[in-house]
Amino acid sequence: MTVGFVMLVHTALDRAEQVARHWASHGCPVVIHVDRRVKKDVYQPFVDSLSDLDTVIFSKRHACDWGTWSLVAASQAASELMLDRFRNVRHVYLSSGSCLPLRPVEDLKQYLAARPMTNFIESVTTEDVPWTVGGLDAERFTLRFPFSWKKRRWLFDRYVTLQRKIRYKRKIPDGLVPHLGSQWWCLTRQTLSAILEDPDRKAYDSYFKKVWIPDESYYQTLVRLYSNNIESRSLTLSKFDYQGKPHIFYDDHLQLLRRSDCFVARKIWPQADRLYTTFLNSDSNPMKGAEPNPGKIDRIFSKAVERRTMGREGLYMQSRMPGHGQGHDKTSAPYSVFEGFSDLFEDFDEWLARAVGARVHGHLFDPEGVEFAGGQKVFSGALSNHAALRDYNPCGFLTSLIWNTRGERQCFMFGPRDNQEINWLIATDPNAQISVITGAWAVTLFRSNRNFSDIRREAARLQRIEAEHIAILRSQHVKARVRIWTMADFIESRMEPLQAIIDEIGPRNVRRLTEAPKMRDLTGFGQFLQNLKNQGMKPHLMGDFPMGNAPDARPRDSKRPYLVK
Repeated sequence: MTVGFVMLVHTALDRAEQVARHWASHGCPVVIHVDRRVKKDVYQPFVDSLSDLDTVIFSKRHACDWGTWSLVAASQAASELMLDRFRNVRHVYLSSGSCLPLRPVEDLKQYLAARPMTNFIESVTTEDVPWTVGGLDAERFTLRFPFSWKKRRWLFDRYVTLQRKIRYKRKIPDGLVPHLGSQWWCLTRQTLSAILEDPDRKAYDSYFKKVWIPDESYYQTLVRLYSNNIESRSLTLSKFDYQGKPHIFYDDHLQLLRRSDCFVARKIWPQADRLYTTFLNSDSNPMKGAEPNPGKIDRIFSKAVERRTMGREGLYMQSRMPGHGQGHDKTSAPYSVFEGFSDLFEDFDEWLARAVGARVHGHLFDPEGVEFAGGQKVFSGALSNHAALRDYNPCGFLTSLIWNTRGERQCFMFGPRDNQEINWLIATDPNAQISVITGAWAVTLFRSNRNFSDIRREAARLQRIEAEHIAILRSQHVKARVRIWTMADFIESRMEPLQAIIDEIGPRNVRRLTEAPKMRDLTGFGQFLQNLKNQGMKPHLMGDFPMGNAPDARPRDSKRPYLVK
């Protein structure tokens, strides 16, 4: 007794010939169904190429469309011919022209001989199917599908909608419990012949002709009527992506296919010469005696699906944008944003670069242009300092900067004068560390040589912008690490917050700060704020700033704590 192969072929006939010859040369009869749409001048040479093998024959041809009854009809015609012409066949194995045997034929024969009455077919009820894609599981058995989903999608969708609207429901034939599963099966002669010779076959066929994708439900359902000896799994390795499309195996999947221990795999790329050469070599049998276990490589496919659907953290590309709520970070690495520091301190970027050893930029989102570190005009990833190019997609500019400098922490200055489109991006990004000195922008106005009426208008504008930004940073949706000080509070004890910022950026640097950035001269700043008030503008973001000539910026000595008994 042996196993016979039914092949459904529609393309890559040269590869199908190789596989059919391989099986036939090892004592396995082969019945081939070729799609009727294959032209005669292509089909006939294929038939002639296998004419020297008596155990390779061709069945009646059907024009096959995906998801329609034609695929079942093709397998029925070929299976009937197999059972009629080859009496020594005990199991019939359904495969496609893109299938490739992964293990020697003798290994499969021995495996099936040890299980002479076992049917290998994935067959599960609709309630237990997690893999259906397209929103149709139980409905594929209760609605009618006379239109091709691929060729007449509009009619397909409208007809489904109409049936749902009028609550149409087909009657499932008595005794049938709909099951689904992979279309690639291996059935015993006894079970397959019972299905094909059933007195009620005409009624069953009539019903399944209007079922959606019947090749995944016809045999899977009827096998339950004729056999209790069913292993609900396929001996063929067939993987699908999140859209329900089959994965294609290439030459670099060689070791992956070997690890599966499966007997057959699909779909194989027709130009995968290395795979065909390796697995059609009968001398190579690294998996002898192993139990087929496609689950061994499921983890790799799960990672592939995750990478395909979610991408990598912080990587944006034309073909994929991150979906809301998918859990990935918006940028690829931690970075720090400093607001108000460059207004309050002289050369703060140079001091910070020395203190933490990170890349410190100026105002990346300045309206006049991008202030890259070192005054560079073009930065990593060919990012230009041109403001118009940056403002075309400010969020994309920032994520590109972080992506292109992975491994080096980026820091930059920000303020109400800058482009504000990145506000929500940095606020909801777990990689962001945001430190804000509110109202520090007034120091730059204080030092400017402008008419006071212009200063008052500008101060009102900047305060409104910063207030909106602070409201975002205090939102319940914030995921960034945010620290906010008023200018008065920060000046009062500036060494402590500076030390906390440095410790977070460079945790390996455990030394205490010995050098503080030089603060700008604030003599008269309190009176400046009072003048703004006198002109009708209330500066409230600076905190309780003293009215004297200069704030008390001397570091306070903390007294030694003592215990009260």
